[in-house]
Amino acid sequence: MSESAPSSQNREDPATSSPLRSVRGEGNGRPAGAAEAQRAAELRALLQRAAHAYYVLDAPLLEDPVYDRLYRELLELESADPSLITPDSPSQRVGGAPAEGFTSVEHRIPLLSLDNAFSFAELEAWYRKLLRALDREPAAEAPLPALAMVGELKIDGNALALSYVNGLLVRAATRGDGERGEEITANVRTIASVPLRLQLEHPPAWVEVRGEALIPDASFAAINAERQARGESVFANPRNACAGTLRQLDPRVVAARRLSFFAYTLHLPDPGPADSSAAHGEGGGDPPRPTSQWQALQWLQAAGFQVNPHRERLEDLAAVERFCTAWQERRTSLPYATDGVVLKLDDLRLQDEAGFTQKAPRWAVALKYPAEEAPSRLLRLSCQVGRTGVVTPVAEFEPVPLAGTSVSRATLHNADRLAELDLHGGDTIVVRKAGEIIPEVVRVLPELRPAGARPLSLPHTCPECGSELVREEGEAATRCVNSSCPAILRGSLRHWVSKGALDVDGLGLKLIEQLVDRGLVRSIADLYRLDAALLASLERMGEKSASNLVAALAASRSRPWHRQLYGLGIHHVGEVNAKALARAFASVSALAAAATTEPERITAVFGIGAEIAQSLSQWFATPANQALLQALGDVGFSLAASPEEGGDQVGQGPLTGQSFVLTGTLPSLSRSQAQALIEAAGGKVSGAVSKRTSFVVAGAEAGSKLTKAESLGVAVLDEEGLRALLAGAGASVEENGASGSDR
Repeated sequence: MSESAPSSQNREDPATSSPLRSVRGEGNGRPAGAAEAQRAAELRALLQRAAHAYYVLDAPLLEDPVYDRLYRELLELESADPSLITPDSPSQRVGGAPAEGFTSVEHRIPLLSLDNAFSFAELEAWYRKLLRALDREPAAEAPLPALAMVGELKIDGNALALSYVNGLLVRAATRGDGERGEEITANVRTIASVPLRLQLEHPPAWVEVRGEALIPDASFAAINAERQARGESVFANPRNACAGTLRQLDPRVVAARRLSFFAYTLHLPDPGPADSSAAHGEGGGDPPRPTSQWQALQWLQAAGFQVNPHRERLEDLAAVERFCTAWQERRTSLPYATDGVVLKLDDLRLQDEAGFTQKAPRWAVALKYPAEEAPSRLLRLSCQVGRTGVVTPVAEFEPVPLAGTSVSRATLHNADRLAELDLHGGDTIVVRKAGEIIPEVVRVLPELRPAGARPLSLPHTCPECGSELVREEGEAATRCVNSSCPAILRGSLRHWVSKGALDVDGLGLKLIEQLVDRGLVRSIADLYRLDAALLASLERMGEKSASNLVAALAASRSRPWHRQLYGLGIHHVGEVNAKALARAFASVSALAAAATTEPERITAVFGIGAEIAQSLSQWFATPANQALLQALGDVGFSLAASPEEGGDQVGQGPLTGQSFVLTGTLPSLSRSQAQALIEAAGGKVSGAVSKRTSFVVAGAEAGSKLTKAESLGVAVLDEEGLRALLAGAGASVEENGASGSDR
């Protein structure tokens, strides 16, 4: 390095030469002058370009020694005057002190899961459903209409949500439950392929980017080799290693593992009448606002993200099949793990028209590769009792490696599956991972069966409490119906304190087992009668831990109503359905009344069907559950929405009891916006026209739903008519929107 820096007039581009500038010691501690500030800005811009070229474009701009010396120069400038440090500085990729923990944050736009297909027949069935949602279902025997799709590889990593404000990365979070995740911004800043600043002249006010963090195979092998050399346990597969890395409290550990990131989803704010084109990324050399998934990927690439190069725009279902088949064969040549192909409807307007179910977009699907299979020898058949009393047979076998993990157990689901397999003691079985996640027994190899082997079946009595097991006619499940069964109680307690329910920190499985085995807790309500002195007397519990747990239990009494409902563990009522029911019924008494006397009010809730209504009816009719609700009330639970949750307005509105069907393209409202307006006024939006439909809202290119409405005499509204109806009802809802998709 030269002792004296060249003047700014003579400074050359470091891409072609190495004009390295030193920061003299006597400058330390002084406020930055104009020259230092300008030099720091130049270095930041150059190093950002160089990092993008190296990590994203795979086209190095600077030799490593040149980059390193320029980076050191920037560090020296920033060390001399910390006011020169900016959030997008390359020096900020590696954090300092470890964090104390992660904060739960709400996603601006939820991260939904995708529906899966495991064969081309299932893929075609999904495609037909999509056509129905778009009113493009062909006549009998007619060929399927072509819809352009984008095919992308399904990276086997961990989904991340990145938030940018005015072009700067301000937050990174894990997927979590789709609505809330853990903030891991400091860790994600260490991923070189995640831009700290968007490469746009006029970035939008906010941008939400979704993508997949991953550890490439070579990095994974190096990490495991280092861990093995240190005598530490190795990671089972790259996905697990990536998940564990992202949740490290020390960002320096994350930086050392060299994660990568592929972006695949873009969400932008809806343009408003006062917005300029520049404010939406359309000024200067910025890419225009995308109208398709293909353009969204190009936008992401132009903004500085790494986008998987193995994507393709597919004009019809035949092209989709060719793309999927080709990558099933070629995926082993990739330097990272994939477990399928993701297919998305290309046109963003049609995506919006197709809409969503409660769990997934209708316009996207993941086609999973066939699972890897391996033989093993059955060691024993065991049974586990779930929180609803269902007894599940479990095959325990000699460990085999499958999809990167060692597997030694697999559920056999129920007695029918056990009989279908014709399982005998000591059988050789074929095991695979369904969707490369859940182990399952595919078949038995009877030709390898030991002589004299006995057939295996479910026991007649509960393995936990000895009660007679029951199987109702027409049901696949075999159950223990003893509500005092320790296994049922343990399962209920674990579910009640889980993150999605009451989220009670400090009450793990071992402690729950102690409480149940000692008879200290006989129901969920008993948890709230425990005191710190009693808890402190238990194994591995000190006074501090006991006090913290009592405080956590007390705090859980104020959890929102929908989480209390989910925590009750009612069959078929998961987190999504609990939220829908809690919005429609402001208290457990209102829900119980509807479930037992007016089940049609249950099925009128969007996304709730007859099976859930029947499950609720049975649950509320059970005396033990009635006693539980009474006991929870006695220990301080309202089991109702608070005023802050809008409990006095939940599910009510001027359009309550009226059913709407949306079809075609409305002039200014997207389908999701129209649905939000209707539901905010208490109405229900359905996907099918029937005699019970109150109104069909029809736009341009309305299809068979409009024809059916006219034949049934159902009233038809255009957008103006809908707005007039809503204005008369006094409905209002914030009309926000987004473009893009979530994997």
